[in-house]
Formats: sequence, structure tokens, C-alpha cells
Amino acid sequence: MRISILFRDNLKISFQSIRANLLRTILTVFIIAFGIMALVGILTAVDSLKASISSSFTNMGANTFSIRNRSWFVAHDSRGERRSRRNEPIRYREVQRFSEEYKFPAIVSVSTWASGSATVKYKSKKTDPNISVIGTDENYIYNAGYEIQYGRNFSLQEIQMNRNVVIIGSGLASNVFEKGEEPLDKIITIGGGKYKVIGVLKEKGAGLGGGGDRISILPITNVRQYFSRPNMTYTISVLPNDAKLLDIALGEAEGIFRIIRKLDIRDVNNFDIQKSDSLANLLIENIKYVTIAATIIGIITLAGAAVGLMNIMLVSVTERTREIGIRKAIGAKASIIKQQFLFEAILIGQFGGLFGILLGILIGNVVTLLTKGAFIVPWVWIIGGVILCFFVGLVSGYFPAVKASRLDPIIALRYE
Repeated sequence: MRISILFRDNLKISFQSIRANLLRTILTVFIIAFGIMALVGILTAVDSLKASISSSFTNMGANTFSIRNRSWFVAHDSRGERRSRRNEPIRYREVQRFSEEYKFPAIVSVSTWASGSATVKYKSKKTDPNISVIGTDENYIYNAGYEIQYGRNFSLQEIQMNRNVVIIGSGLASNVFEKGEEPLDKIITIGGGKYKVIGVLKEKGAGLGGGGDRISILPITNVRQYFSRPNMTYTISVLPNDAKLLDIALGEAEGIFRIIRKLDIRDVNNFDIQKSDSLANLLIENIKYVTIAATIIGIITLAGAAVGLMNIMLVSVTERTREIGIRKAIGAKASIIKQQFLFEAILIGQFGGLFGILLGILIGNVVTLLTKGAFIVPWVWIIGGVILCFFVGLVSGYFPAVKASRLDPIIALRYE
């Protein structure tokens, strides 16, 4: 009961002191708030960016892995010297054999890059030469994380018969067709060939380094015929039926493809296997340096705020010397005086922290909105900010509180 009354009295005195020195208190609160705002704001934006990266790569094909060509590798010659050698591209017969021999419960798709600078025409409309053209089989749409918005996917017969049909991205559709015009069954020109549009993909975004929505997908047999070039290489994508078996599926795929590539047990892989989330994890790993920098900036600012708060508390002790003397004269113990000043410093710190957290969440999510990420409330950083502000107030107020508690009441009463 006595502790409760003491706590209430200290809190009341702290509020009275804060109101009496409102301008200094507001300036100190803003300094602390700026440090917490920098910390919470930047880290909120970073967390949102991480979530956005993970979401983007999930949309690019969740729980898949791909087998693709490794252009260069290091080998040793007869004298033991290291030399770079160019790998053989992955041939069409190799990907066909893999599709036939890989019996793991999974969806296997094959694709090849035809062009990244194609021009698409429809009647008098013509795109810039920045359209991506990919040759695929009927399974590519699922493995790449695309969805059909209008129309349909390739049929097996269209792949086998090398039909001139195309599935286009929503960005390409809006470029070459008038608003409200139906793209399906229209004939467009890609490069030197004419193709019938059988499907339009849902909007996906550009992602990282991909063709995004400015894309045209052709049957792989058609690309082999009309976009053929020396050393054309192919990519295999595998989507296991059970995501938990991804690593097992990857291991079996690697073993089969090593046999297809005629590698000895001592040979290193002359191809790459990449999980769909590996690049995302690499980017998120690099973002940790931004997190560290933001934390350092916030802590440095808070250190400056702590020094400012300490100076204000020391000035407050000097200005209230006579008040302290009166309290001691009527029976206040040194510990009570110390607690009063500590309460005041901690209270100012918490005001600054609360204001900074609100600003940080607001600024962080404004950045999130600009990057089209999801709204995030960073509870970990909010709790961390409250704790940090508590320690800032405690550290800043301790020395002034000790100084106030040690004042001689008689000398303090004579102070003018």
C-alpha cells in the first residue's frame, strides 16, 4: 500500500515538473523520438522489404528447383594447373531424356530463352524492342507461378505439332490492344512469325530481372525452329507434389542428370541446381547490413538524446535546489529524492519513445506503400524501443538524481 502511494506521488511530482519546464521537455522528447523513429521506421521498411522479396519469389514459383547450364568451370590440366573451361550447353535431347527418366512425383517443365528484345506488332500498334520471348512446354505456367487470366494453356498436341500459338503477359496485352479489346484469337507478329493469342496471364509484376508482364510464351518446339541459335541451352524446372520432399526430389534429379551428362563419380557438376528461394534468401541475407546500419544510427541518436536529457535533468536539479532543501527539511529521505528525479527522466524517455514509435511505424509503412509491400506493425522493434527508452531515461537520470539526493538541506535552503 505504501509503495503504491509512493509511486503515485512520484508520478504526480514528475508530471508537475514536466509541465513547469514544458519547452525543454518537448525538445528532449523530440530528440529521443527522432532516434526511435529512425530505428523503428527503417527497420519496419526493411521487414516489409523482406516480406515483399519472399512474396515475389514465391510468385515466381514456390517450392521449385531448376537445373540450368553452368557456363564456366575450373579444371586441372595434365600439369596440375587450374584452367577455366566452358561447359557444354544443356541440349534438348538431354532435357527430354530427363523428363522420361525422372519418376519422382513432381511436375517437370522444360523451357528455353528465345529473346529479351523482341518486337511485337498488332495491326498498326508496335511495342518497343523489350519483349521477352520464352519457349516452354505445357507445364511451365504452373512451375513458374503464373496464372491464366483469360483463355487457356498450351495443349500437348500444340507442343508436339509446333503450332503458332502464344500466351502473352498482361503488360504486353495492354500495349498492343486497345482498351476493352479482346486479345484472344487475335493474330500478332513476334519477330518474323505470326501467332494466335490463346491466353493472357494475370498481372505478376517485373520481379527481379524477369520479363514480368511484358512476356510472350511460345511452344518450345516453335522456338527451336524459328528462334534457333548455336549452343542454345535449356532449363528444367521441377515442382514436387509434396513441398516437404523438395530436398529429396532435388537429390534424385541431380543423380539422374549427372548420368545423363555422363559425369564420373569424381567429376564436379557441369550444371547448376538452384532452389526457387535461394536468391531471395541471398538478398534477405544482404539486407541485414541495412538493419545493422539502421540500428547503429538509432543508437547513436539515442546516445545524443541521453546526453541532452542528462543536461536537462542537471539544470532541473540546480533550479530546484531550494525545493529539494525544503523536502529534505520536512523529512524526505535521500532515496525518495533520487526516485523522484529518476521517475521524471524515465517518464520523459517514455514520452519520446511513444512519439518516436508512432512516427517510425508511419514512415516505415509509407515506404512500404511506395514499394507495394504489406502493412507491418513491428512488435519486436516496438517492444525494443520501449525498453531502450527506459534505459535511456534511467541512465540519463541516474547521475542528476544522485546529485539531488546528496544535497545538504541547509545549504539547499540558503540557495537563491
